[in-house]
Amino acid sequence: MTIKILIADDHQLFREGLVNLLAQAADIEILGQAENGNEVIQKAELLKPDIILMDISMPGLNGVEATGILKRTQPAIKIIALSMHSETQFVKQMLSQGAMGYLIKNCTYDQLIHAINMVYSGKKYLSEEVTESLIDDYLEIKKSPPFPDPILTKREIEVLNLIAKGITTKRISEMLFISIKTVGSHKQKILEKLNLKTNADLIKFAIKKGMTSIE
Repeated sequence: MTIKILIADDHQLFREGLVNLLAQAADIEILGQAENGNEVIQKAELLKPDIILMDISMPGLNGVEATGILKRTQPAIKIIALSMHSETQFVKQMLSQGAMGYLIKNCTYDQLIHAINMVYSGKKYLSEEVTESLIDDYLEIKKSPPFPDPILTKREIEVLNLIAKGITTKRISEMLFISIKTVGSHKQKILEKLNLKTNADLIKFAIKKGMTSIE
């Protein structure tokens, strides 16, 4: 039994490190590498791997989008997310798109091999760190409302979503047909209501609440 692997990650050094690492396993064959979502879809069609080790943050199509496409077009291929992101929102997105495993990039060699074998056999695999994160997130949701009081208005939620996606104030004003000054006013109210200080805080909040996904 040889498990055929395709590696998708936008960092060449990391990809090559994985190739060298997995070369130690007698029952694993590395078919190829891809540096973005579009390339992994093309190479998956050509190479027909058993498993794809999929990064999330990649240019063009990200790993979540690529996973969704692959599960629709090539459902026999099993996908394991191998990412630096441990936030539960990313885990949920990957699992909802059909990934069968999720590991953090600081995992050990033994954990990676175990995950590959588990997923190849048809079982799902989540690392202990990811499992704990999901449990903590579930407990947090159970004890707190989706938004802290006072709740954001519909317009403020729209503005928050756009800010979290990295859209500029000028572009937000054009999209919502409001002035730049009004966008700034909404942003200030959001920060005050959520007790946050910066755009980075807003983005983290939006991701945690499932209001936006990684691009």
